[in-house]
Amino acid sequence: QVQLVESGGGSAQAGGSLRLSCSVSGLPIRNYGVAWFRQAPGKERAFVASIRASNNPYYADSVRGRFTISRVGGKNAVYLEMSNLEPEDTAVYYCAAGRPIQSTQTLITAYSYWGQGTQVTVSS
Repeated sequence: QVQLVESGGGSAQAGGSLRLSCSVSGLPIRNYGVAWFRQAPGKERAFVASIRASNNPYYADSVRGRFTISRVGGKNAVYLEMSNLEPEDTAVYYCAAGRPIQSTQTLITAYSYWGQGTQVTVSS
């Protein structure tokens, strides 16, 4: 059974930092792409960042330069390091795993496995 579990969410001040973790069981993520999406209240779920099996990271314009996605060495997990946080980053963050190609890595439909989400709240 595949499970993705997010952790590390919480509250931060604008300009602060948080690190989210996505721990995966039942799936060797070295062969899969992993992405982070987020959903703010009243909005659709949106792509944040991804790292494909080739280890090429890709970011939404809104977070590029502030967020970093990386695989955790020796563990079946992925980090999302978030810095210079803004109130607009407030959302539930979800990690997802799948086998997207370059042109589909931002699409929800490219990922077959999803976590339950973790709340991130940024105050001004």
